[in-house]
Amino acid sequence: MATIGMGDIKKNVRLIIGEVPYKVVEFQHVKPGKGAAFVRMKIKSFLNGKVVEKTVHAGDKFEVPEITYKTMQFLYDDGEMFQFMDNETYDQIGLTHEQCDDASKWFKDGISVDIIFYKGDAISVTAPETMELVIAETPPNFKGDTSSGSKKPATLETGAVIQVPYHVLEGDTVKVNTVDGEYLEKVK
Repeated sequence: MATIGMGDIKKNVRLIIGEVPYKVVEFQHVKPGKGAAFVRMKIKSFLNGKVVEKTVHAGDKFEVPEITYKTMQFLYDDGEMFQFMDNETYDQIGLTHEQCDDASKWFKDGISVDIIFYKGDAISVTAPETMELVIAETPPNFKGDTSSGSKKPATLETGAVIQVPYHVLEGDTVKVNTVDGEYLEKVK
């Protein structure tokens, strides 16, 4: 298995700490006036989505997890687990609400998602980077709400809440960046 050191740490790098696979979310190389340089990083667990802080010193080595992705179709939420289907073999797997974490707010019947496998087990899921969704609920516009930077909250058909410009109304379809939950554009 490949290993990485302090100098290899960047955003989205994957590493194993204590048998748990993580992804680097944020990092900062620190060079104090006295002593050796080190890296302060925030890492997100693939297993439960928890974010923890870790300090890495020169000489620390980490194994790189062998993670595979498989595109599957979201079927439904049975109350305890989200169910997904392999489009090639029609096998069905379930992931808990904790394993799906933030991705679950983008789930819509029939969408394709990437299931993350580690050591042959499904451990997490990622939603498509961008999606087109219908606005289910948003406050009406008021006369004078035309300033270019103003935004209002909007609830999407999946239940996720994003900030949209005032000209977007209920029933409109919008393109959304699911990574940071931002409105991209109104779909014609």
